[in-house]
Amino acid sequence: MTKKKVEINTKAQEKKTEQTAKEKKATQKEHKAVQEELSTEDAAEQIKAEIESLNEEVSELKDKNLRLMAEFDNFRKRSLKERSDLIKYGGEDVLKNILPLIDDFERALQAMESASDVKAVKEGVDLIYTKFLAFLGENGVQEIRTENEVFDTDLHEAVTTFPVEDEDAKGKIIDCVAKGYTLNEKVIRFAKVVVGE
Repeated sequence: MTKKKVEINTKAQEKKTEQTAKEKKATQKEHKAVQEELSTEDAAEQIKAEIESLNEEVSELKDKNLRLMAEFDNFRKRSLKERSDLIKYGGEDVLKNILPLIDDFERALQAMESASDVKAVKEGVDLIYTKFLAFLGENGVQEIRTENEVFDTDLHEAVTTFPVEDEDAKGKIIDCVAKGYTLNEKVIRFAKVVVGE
């Protein structure tokens, strides 16, 4: 063979090899595209499944949230009702305990109508008064002391002042017009007093 023929054959073989390589590349590209398409479909299915799972989870969380909000609303309403009942009926026990004192007063009033012994009636009223003071003490009500006490604006209300000669009596209470009371150390009525100046 001649050199030219060998060159032509070589060139033809090279072309054939190139063409085979190109066909291989094209086949590989097609195969790769098919794989990508399949993996894209698989990925799409996976994404769809994940989206469905997340949607179910969101629905469950929404449901739990709604139930929790409803439960809290019911709790709030129940608490308001309990508080209003407590305010409405809070003094019930105290009032129940006052009823026997009212009975005693009614008996004393009946006794006053037909009594000839004023001293016995006075003793009965004093007894009821003592019983009533004991009842107040049991419920945390205490009388504010005023006799010979120094005037205190946290406990006393000055109705008027009165000039005094004694230096020790200046700034002190010399008379109590109306008694004051505390309930568990909180002033519920200031003592109305006359202060020496």
